[in-house]
Amino acid sequence: MDTFGHLRMVVGFILSISIARLLLGGVKLIQHPGRTRPYWVHLLWALYIFLMLIHFWWWEYGLKTLKNWTFQEYFFVVLFITLYFSLCALLFPDDLNDYKGSFEDYFYSRKKWFFGVLAVSFIADFIDTYLKGADYFLKQQVEYPVRNSVHFVLCVAAMFVSSRKFHAVLVILFLLYELSYIWRLFDLLA
Repeated sequence: MDTFGHLRMVVGFILSISIARLLLGGVKLIQHPGRTRPYWVHLLWALYIFLMLIHFWWWEYGLKTLKNWTFQEYFFVVLFITLYFSLCALLFPDDLNDYKGSFEDYFYSRKKWFFGVLAVSFIADFIDTYLKGADYFLKQQVEYPVRNSVHFVLCVAAMFVSSRKFHAVLVILFLLYELSYIWRLFDLLA
């Protein structure tokens, strides 16, 4: 097996358990509707992270162009996908007993962790894109660094802002923007 094939398998495993964590968390809400109170902002963040996982998997296909892998590059990509797993685990904890059975209480009590990890993922994305080659990195449209920088700043702000309205608007904007970005990036009309 070539190095990229091996990396693809490892990343695929971590990506799979990340998606499974999101799906199981969502299905538990249906299976046991009286146990926990869902919170729409939290559910939209789960949808956003699901979309980011799918986007990540497609984007990582660009790593096939790397011919000579180092352990550091391999390790970095595995750490990068681990950030997404951490986001999934933060969105759907094993239990909510300490949070009155409410995803709203839980989400806001862990927002610094969630947005901190999400902010780091946007920085890691720069490194990941550069791993595909300096030429590849430079071919990115101006929107790419602006997108990641603005998302990073908004995530850092979200760590400290308690306003429910801010978080509601933020998740809607992130979700709509990401859908638009994917649509344009991969030219879905072609």
